[in-house]
Amino acid sequence: MSGTEKSKAHAEQAKGKVKETVGRAVGNERLTVEGEAEQAKGNARHAKEDVKDAFRR
Repeated sequence: MSGTEKSKAHAEQAKGKVKETVGRAVGNERLTVEGEAEQAKGNARHAKEDVKDAFRR
């Protein structure tokens, strides 16, 4: 996995987790859902890179 893609995936996951947590804390459903979506996007990016790595070997 390239370093930049890996860091982007982790950053998206972390940013999503923060948004989700803040959304739950203040009772903002939209923010909670946005956070969950960002986490899913980060997970998908990470999975894509894992697949690319598997084919490189």
